[in-house]
Amino acid sequence: MIYDSEAMPVNLSRDAAWALMTEYTASESLRKHMLAVEASLRGYARKWGENEEEWAVVGLLHDFDYERWPDAGNHPFRGVEILKEKGYPEWVTRAILSHADYSGVARESKLEKALYACDEMSGFVTAAALVRPSKSVLDREAPSVMKRMKDKAFARAVSRDDLRKGAEEIALPLEEHVANVITFMRERADVLGLKGTL
Repeated sequence: MIYDSEAMPVNLSRDAAWALMTEYTASESLRKHMLAVEASLRGYARKWGENEEEWAVVGLLHDFDYERWPDAGNHPFRGVEILKEKGYPEWVTRAILSHADYSGVARESKLEKALYACDEMSGFVTAAALVRPSKSVLDREAPSVMKRMKDKAFARAVSRDDLRKGAEEIALPLEEHVANVITFMRERADVLGLKGTL
């Protein structure tokens, strides 16, 4: 589908993004994943002087189609078609396409690189927090997450190469990126279900 530039501009509000995401995603864990990526992108937007609300929308919507169309032939392509129909701008759809290595869309902007870097890392930090007795991100530190990354049996579906590549793409040492994501997720620990017993 060709993007219609004459379409009514979409409301890039978080509320609109949340409504769309929850319409397509029933899974609580997938919703929390998108909330974690949103928190991480908000943090980087703040850190780098970018538009926090716009980056948040991309974080909330990057996997909204995944529950219905989880295969590489459809995700994130189906979601992007829906976003285009709703009038989302090209920079939003491009960022979402670029987070999938197989989409053929190279990551160029800061937002695109940050989305890729935060996607898998947010999931890995969540997994690392949930195995703690406290089940909390509040007492999780970067060195312990780095140690978990060396354990091939832990969260084995998460590519360590992707985690490293994400940090490289945003030009940060891996441990600094891990620490940033932990900090950004701590700000939303309640919403993410990662406050635990602390």
